[in-house]
Amino acid sequence: MSEAMVDSVNGRAKPKSRLKEPICLDLRSIDGTADASTQIETVTSESSTNTVPAEDISSMELANVPKDEESAQNRLYIKRGHVVNHDGMQQADVYIEDGTVRYVGSGADFVVPGGCRTIDATGKLVMPGGIDPHTHFQLEFGGTVSVDDFYKGTKAAVAGGTTTILDFVLPKKGESLLEAYDAWRARADPKVVCDYGLHVGITWWSKSVRDEMRILCQERGVNSFKCFMAYKGLYQLNDSELYEVFETCKELGAVAMVHAENGDIIAKNVTKLLTEGVTGPEGHELSRSEEVEAEATNRACVIAHQTKAPLYVTRVTSKLAAEQLSQAKRRGLVVYGETLASSLGCTLTSVKPNQLVYYTTSPPIRKDPETPRHLVKFLALDDLQTTGSDNCTFNRNQKELGLKDFSKIPNGVNGVEDRMSVVWEKGVQTGLIDPQRFVAITSTNAAKIFNLYPRKGRIAPGSDADLLIWDPKAVRTISASTHHQACDFNIFEGMKCHGVPEFVIVRGRVCVEYDLIRVAEGQGSFLETPVYPSFVYDALNGVARPEEGLEEKHARNGIQGLELNSKSGHEVDIPDTYALPEKYIPGPALSVISGDSQLSTPHSARGHRPDGQKNMQESTFSISEELDKSEARSCIRVRAPPGGKSSGFW
Repeated sequence: MSEAMVDSVNGRAKPKSRLKEPICLDLRSIDGTADASTQIETVTSESSTNTVPAEDISSMELANVPKDEESAQNRLYIKRGHVVNHDGMQQADVYIEDGTVRYVGSGADFVVPGGCRTIDATGKLVMPGGIDPHTHFQLEFGGTVSVDDFYKGTKAAVAGGTTTILDFVLPKKGESLLEAYDAWRARADPKVVCDYGLHVGITWWSKSVRDEMRILCQERGVNSFKCFMAYKGLYQLNDSELYEVFETCKELGAVAMVHAENGDIIAKNVTKLLTEGVTGPEGHELSRSEEVEAEATNRACVIAHQTKAPLYVTRVTSKLAAEQLSQAKRRGLVVYGETLASSLGCTLTSVKPNQLVYYTTSPPIRKDPETPRHLVKFLALDDLQTTGSDNCTFNRNQKELGLKDFSKIPNGVNGVEDRMSVVWEKGVQTGLIDPQRFVAITSTNAAKIFNLYPRKGRIAPGSDADLLIWDPKAVRTISASTHHQACDFNIFEGMKCHGVPEFVIVRGRVCVEYDLIRVAEGQGSFLETPVYPSFVYDALNGVARPEEGLEEKHARNGIQGLELNSKSGHEVDIPDTYALPEKYIPGPALSVISGDSQLSTPHSARGHRPDGQKNMQESTFSISEELDKSEARSCIRVRAPPGGKSSGFW
């Protein structure tokens, strides 16, 4: 029996559906009764049930579903929440239909359809689902395979508030990039529970690799290629090859990525340490110091600048490396930096020597206890733009394969489930960043860099309904005994984190409800990441965006206290230069605002706006259907979504 068909609460097997995939997963309590503590309103008897339709259900099978029940399966109304995007916060209600956000605004100006599930988000933040730009599921490394496959890994991601992941295709030396890509798709497509995209590693270089990069960009939905400056003899490219890869990325409109460590120096250091008898896991960090990472980071920036290619540096783990990116950016280079949950949430200072083997990853988690704070500050200043997990999990027995030779330890740690909470704890809870910047570094920036925005990384009419209802005051303790990953230990064990995703909604489906997780294998989809992302190539071509100065002003200053009910006269209305194109939005009325409506922010002196009125007579009402003209005149005014330049993925 598939793991996806086992009840996550008590391990009890669910009865098999008559279909190949389960149609629905009941979100009511185990005995079938409604739980009043969940703050969920039911409009009809069906509205307390969330359904997960199989992707291949035929229209014939759905024809037997009553209209009222069908409408309850794909409609969700979130009221009284504080909607947080990277460029602003506002008190607003959110209406979701068919996996898409249809309305964001005042409840006073919206008629809630009958048969619609309603969630009360009073005192909570409603944020875009997290995007983890760096995972390695089912990866062969060091003679073994990481234990989180695409089902377990994406399930854990969703449990922690991440609703999109970007994994890496890593061909073996000499292997066709296209064949490796097909292998990754075959592993992922039947298992993912959230949407995913793929980067492709360039682990060797030839004319055929160049030709296949072009095919991947033009036909397979890939716009990013990762080079390794480390792992000599396995993945490492020399500077001449890096130059050609970066040059090709620029020609194709792709984003060049690097793992920045000086592999030649590391190889020399490893040999020297082993010869001197340093064989334990402490040798790993000794062989690849901060300056080894910083040198490679600077060299990658120089090569990218020579080829005029945009550069994304993965997994920055040290202050020295982050400073290199900061300096490059101030010289006018188009460079982006990613740091990791492991580097923000851990240091090796207090790790016992016999436990170091479980923390081994490259570049390493650093010893300096100030490193996490330094990295958060670089995130706050926009010298680093994204946070990933680099989730590549191995169990204790796999890690211990290298106990007597640190060069044989499988590299990688957990993080996909805990990334959002760790970033909140180290960033927002400490007052170094605010919720808007949190959204930027956990979701929006990755969506922009890899050309998924505003479909992903934003709560707006027309965007995918991937979002969180986040309780900033709730506290949880991270532990391997409660996490959903396959790994039998957790590097964040015992860490208390403020900020918990109470609800996680994936393409309109409530997949996490407090401690209940309801997902099905294969419910996610592959995301194409088209070339020439506007956010990246506009910067490369010197095209300034109006939002940049405002983002600097409003989204980078930390706040010491997050008071959702504070009142002041401050309101922010920042234009979105990446607005959804009209052709993407089906139906004539996705944004329904009254003529005199003014949305209030969390600091608005107006107080909270009234709830939306429920349409109890017509449970099959759809906001995307045409309304009677007289009804429209008396109830609402239709406002078309703001125009804007497409990011190119439509």
